[in-house]
Amino acid sequence: MAFLVLVAPLGVFADGTGVAAKPLRPFPMDDVGLAQPLPVPLEDALRASPPRVSALYVRRGGELAWQDRDKVAALVDLLHALDDEGLTPADYRPARLEREAGDALDASVDEAARARFDVLASDTLLRALTHLQRGRLDPGEVYPGWEIPVPPPELDLMAITRALKAGEVQRVLAMARPATDGYDALRRSLARYRNIVRLGGWPLLPVRDTALRPGDVDADVALLRRRLAAIGELEVMAADVAHYPDVALEAPAPHHYDAELVEAVRRFQRRHMLDDDGIVGPRTRAALNVPAAQRLATIRANLERARWLSGTLPDHRVTVDVPGQWLRYRRPDGETWRTRIIVGQPGRPTPVLHSSITHLTLNPTWTVPPTILREDILPQLRRDPGYLAAHEMVALTPQGQRLDPWRIDWWRPGAVMLRQRAGPANPLGQLVLRFPNDHLVYLHDTPSRQLFRRPQRALSSGCIRVEGVIELARMLFEDTGTSRDLMDLIAGGETRNVSLARPVPLALHYWTARVEQGSLPSFRPDIYDRDDPLIAALDRPVVR
Repeated sequence: MAFLVLVAPLGVFADGTGVAAKPLRPFPMDDVGLAQPLPVPLEDALRASPPRVSALYVRRGGELAWQDRDKVAALVDLLHALDDEGLTPADYRPARLEREAGDALDASVDEAARARFDVLASDTLLRALTHLQRGRLDPGEVYPGWEIPVPPPELDLMAITRALKAGEVQRVLAMARPATDGYDALRRSLARYRNIVRLGGWPLLPVRDTALRPGDVDADVALLRRRLAAIGELEVMAADVAHYPDVALEAPAPHHYDAELVEAVRRFQRRHMLDDDGIVGPRTRAALNVPAAQRLATIRANLERARWLSGTLPDHRVTVDVPGQWLRYRRPDGETWRTRIIVGQPGRPTPVLHSSITHLTLNPTWTVPPTILREDILPQLRRDPGYLAAHEMVALTPQGQRLDPWRIDWWRPGAVMLRQRAGPANPLGQLVLRFPNDHLVYLHDTPSRQLFRRPQRALSSGCIRVEGVIELARMLFEDTGTSRDLMDLIAGGETRNVSLARPVPLALHYWTARVEQGSLPSFRPDIYDRDDPLIAALDRPVVR
């Protein structure tokens, strides 16, 4: 029995064309009844098409897929449904398909024209499915320096073929959609916020000299109720006595900032990384007044990020959400441990990458990174070289030889390294979790633990400070079978590296909108201004 190996695209360019190829599973020719070459009109129509389109017709044994007007109409409906995924249906030109179907499926049209239309429809379908599964944009073009490879699309051509034969075009869409809870939750939020926008958005709270506080009676409280009810906090909405006289006594007073409304505001504040004090001051009011259309665009941006990562998520044990400023460790037994973190400030971003935690440094010294040396410490040294001694630092050559700080021209220091000894004042604290990367970043302890109490913690120079990092290290020792006593090693005071018995996969991601545990979406600050370029690229028409 002869076998045929097909190729499918490995990733996509911004316009949806293939960028590489990988072999698909061989299958017997008899499975598709392919005993003869494809019909000549179809072969001619396929010459300029991506390999994935040819593969589809080989799987179909050369049979055309779109010679029924009802199927074409279903495909057009499918393309319009991409709006529900945060994609732009017009990018796939459904109107052109409808127009050309009217001509190509006429009984008087020759086989070549029918084949050309059929290939156009199949190419449109597979391009749309690839975009749905792995993203429409090339992340490297939106974010220079993007390091996470977009996995190749996993489109089951045999299943697609069977669904097309059965006329189940909508089922094809479900086959390609990223199968993650996070993606589905964002899709539901997209529908909610799109409806809010259609209805005209939500009321804006006026600027005022005083904050709204629990217990206040104020006309603005009624606006606050309407604003929160618009996103689903329906229990705070006061009833209209004229329409609902029987429930007037049970409904909240519209202008009274009562306990139930306070709790709704506190939930809103937590979802937006604000102090959850229930007081509507300038920052809370600003978050409430972000237009619904802007929130909708943020959800679309994060749906695209989810598509880029849809084939990479399950294996990561340690996940860092940079804008959300938390870390989650998924243990082998299914338990999840979560903690607060401090991430890079604007201008010194924490990168987005995938790696693995390989070892720990206990009682670490701190070699000052180039950016901190240049921007933070050199200005201090130019005023007073005694800064080093006051901070338990030494100046070293690249070979590790100690230098006299009073003999260095700190305006032109050359290749000088600064190192701070281990101890209570060391900014890395008692231990560092290290993972290979080109950014010299790591997870580490900190002596400034009071900073974890802040709701927004983009304060570092790119590395990630972890609250409870010693507990995280202890779990990593236990879960990887690393047979060392962590606390005894730390208590010894010696600076030393300890390798984990097995590497632990790590992901650093950037989500400015997330939905957790079936709740309303949480919107985080776009610390590094990455949403606007992504949204602009999604809105830019595809030129074909």
